[in-house]
Amino acid sequence: MQESLSITSNIKAYQQARLSRDARFDGHFFVAVKTTGIYCRPICPAVTPKEENIEYFSHAHLATLSGYRPCLRCHPDSAPGSPIWNGVSTTLERAKRLIDNGALDNGSLLDLSNRLGISDRYLRQLFDKHLGISPKAYALFKQSEFAKNLLHQTSLPITEIALASGFNSVRRFNDCFKKQLSLTPSQVRKSQKTSTNSIELKLYYRPPYHWLHLQGFLSARLIEGLEWCDKDSYGRTFRWEDDSKSNNKKDGEKCKGWFTANHNATKHRFDVKIEIDNLHLLKAVVNNIRRILDLDTDSKTVEEHLQTSGFPDLEKGLRLPGTWSVFEAGIRAILGQQISVAAARNLMKTIIYELEEKSEDNRIYFPSIKKMAESNFEFIKIPEKRKQALKNLALHFIETEHPDEPDSWLPLKGIGPWTVDYAKMRGLSDPDIYLGGDLGIKKGIEKAMKQSELKLNPADAAPFRSYLTFQLWNKL
Repeated sequence: MQESLSITSNIKAYQQARLSRDARFDGHFFVAVKTTGIYCRPICPAVTPKEENIEYFSHAHLATLSGYRPCLRCHPDSAPGSPIWNGVSTTLERAKRLIDNGALDNGSLLDLSNRLGISDRYLRQLFDKHLGISPKAYALFKQSEFAKNLLHQTSLPITEIALASGFNSVRRFNDCFKKQLSLTPSQVRKSQKTSTNSIELKLYYRPPYHWLHLQGFLSARLIEGLEWCDKDSYGRTFRWEDDSKSNNKKDGEKCKGWFTANHNATKHRFDVKIEIDNLHLLKAVVNNIRRILDLDTDSKTVEEHLQTSGFPDLEKGLRLPGTWSVFEAGIRAILGQQISVAAARNLMKTIIYELEEKSEDNRIYFPSIKKMAESNFEFIKIPEKRKQALKNLALHFIETEHPDEPDSWLPLKGIGPWTVDYAKMRGLSDPDIYLGGDLGIKKGIEKAMKQSELKLNPADAAPFRSYLTFQLWNKL
């Protein structure tokens, strides 16, 4: 079984990356040591084992299936997510994202497959073919992996960690954790050195990472009170609603809170502090923070592809700056139609400050969908059609079963392809959105073409056209 699960290609590249502890390969593969029965990240600081004692795996769960247990020094659970640019189907990637956010913690495989528009049999086939594991087994591994991260990095009680990781009981948590990782929770907790009760996590990425670009993009659109940003950090308040338990969204759990992510360039990570009022949804919130900061992108692969598609003078390490939800991205996109960034930000401020909902500590939260649907937006000076578009989108989220699929917005008056594409790019972090009709993109192309004799064909940049979009914006 180990031979069928281990990597059989690119061995020389992985050998070199392991020996040099190249952080750009962190999360690309995992190194298992036959003599110790432990698997590590390629950047593990432990003494380098001999090559004849090494086995390579593309995913951490494949190493555990082969009988290896995770290293307590480099913590494979802390590695950046496996690269999404692996050529597998969009359906599988969407399924993985939903499972990572808890779709199978309490929901059924049938519910998940119905949401994806495929049969549960086909979903199992996708996971078996590309990941070598069933959807439920993948979900249990990701729950255990997240729990290990919390055990290592926080002082949360075991009971709360079990609940935050999607387990309904401590007994179930202990049994599954040991089965999945070949470790007991107490073995991991012994290595835990923090003494604070706050939730503070280390979220890693693969370099290069152009933090100044991402920070500048977010700060230019920042809404004071809702968000905060300085040269080394970004943070904001948030709401989250889980609709994975039932087709009736009213049955889903909810939470609200805030986070601050401090950039640590030396260690290729963000040190993130989170306050949340419902730990059941912590895993989904952490995954969304990773998405907003675009921590799982393999910049090296993206940039090599953009260069072959004819784009000159790439800025290294550009990421896709996300926004908290696809609904918020849709509202921002509607307000940003055919006006400047500064003007759109001021309109967004007006709406938030008029409809704001403050917490006990006076933090400001993005208005609820219900409040947006009930408002006539008489307090803001924009065309009536645009006011109605805002209301239409909010009503769509209330009345539609899966409104977080922006293509379903197109029949709504006042919402066109540019608005839908922008919401996909920032609210879902879709990597393949090209905003060719955007005036800034047109100017960016003109400038790029003047600087080089190379011809640029945006279609050749697929499936990374969102990164091409940001490269062109960066030319302005």
